[in-house]
Formats: sequence, structure tokens, C-alpha cells
Amino acid sequence: MGIAVGLPALKIILLAIIFLSILIEVKTGGSGFGALLGMIAAAIFWGSSYINGLVNIYHIALFLGGILFIIVELFTPATGIFAALGIVMMLYSIILALGGNLSAVYMLLGSFIIAIIIFIFIIKKLPASKLWSKIILVNSSTEEKGYISNIDNSSLLHKEGIVITELRPSGTALIDGTPVDVISEGSYIKKGEKIHVIQTTGGRVIVRKI
Repeated sequence: MGIAVGLPALKIILLAIIFLSILIEVKTGGSGFGALLGMIAAAIFWGSSYINGLVNIYHIALFLGGILFIIVELFTPATGIFAALGIVMMLYSIILALGGNLSAVYMLLGSFIIAIIIFIFIIKKLPASKLWSKIILVNSSTEEKGYISNIDNSSLLHKEGIVITELRPSGTALIDGTPVDVISEGSYIKKGEKIHVIQTTGGRVIVRKI
């Protein structure tokens, strides 16, 4: 008999760890810690279930396919569709693995609630990724935070700065020590790249990679 993953309480704990790892990766944009935590929990959950004949290759493949879509979302300038599809695939595979009945849904919800509660306690300590900004608008550009968007930016023309969030094509750059909402000249620019301002039109600051 493999690892005693058949116990409902243990299944809920393992699933909570998996969900928590996904939330951490979405929040941080691929830090690696969440992925390692999730892989360990997923290996125990799926490996033991497969050995005990509770799941088949199709269920595991569906789960892994969901992870793949989320990874694609994290590392490409997508709009969230891959992440949404990946999450649906993962949830469906887990429900099937838990029996595909109402009890499976309750266990899934219970584990997700546990993950959310833990995530709330650690969320402020984690860096925010571009995907997280797409999902939840946590960084409003206000003067209190030092942003100078939607004002006369003509003084920034021809100045140089560093990208502090990925430009796809919009994002934030640090210019003269101040975060500024900018738009790249049509191309994707990675975080950390040097840019210079080539045009200012009203509140729009258009930059080009150096």
C-alpha cells in the first residue's frame, strides 16, 4: 500500500499546498519556491493515487497540461487566457482524481479556502508579477506613491531611465528616481532594460530601448 493519501484530510492538505504554490507563483512571476513546494505535494498526491489505482495517465496528463498553460502565461505577453485555461484543466483533473462527485467538489473547495487563508497572511511579503497585476489592480498610479502620470511630462523628454515592470507595451520605468507610467515604442521591453524618452504627449510618455 503506497503513501496513505486516501485519507480525506491528507488529500485536502496536499491540495491546499498545491493551490498555495500556484498562488505564490502567480504573485511572484516564477520565483521557484512556489513551484518546488507544489511539485513535492503534487508528486505525493498523484504518485500515491496512481500506485493505488485511483487515477490514470489521462488525469495526470490533464493536470500537467494545466501547469504548462500557466507557465506559458507567466513567460509570454499573453492576456490571461492561458492561465484561465490551465486553472480549469487542473481543477477538473483534481475533481476526477477525488472521485468526480459532490464530495470531491467539497474537498476541492476546502483545500482552496485553506490555501487562500495562508496566502492572505504572506501576500504582502511576496513581490508582484505582471500576471498578478493583470488579475488584481494593486498598484494605482497616485501622486502619493510618487507617480507623475497624467500630468505635463514634457520635462522628461530625452531623459533616460530603467524599466521596473515589463513593458507590454505599457508599464513603469524609473526616471530621475521617480516611477513613471510609460509606453514602449511598440515593442516588448524586459524589466531592468535601459530606456530613453522619445516623446511626451499629454500624460503619455513614450520610450525606446537603448
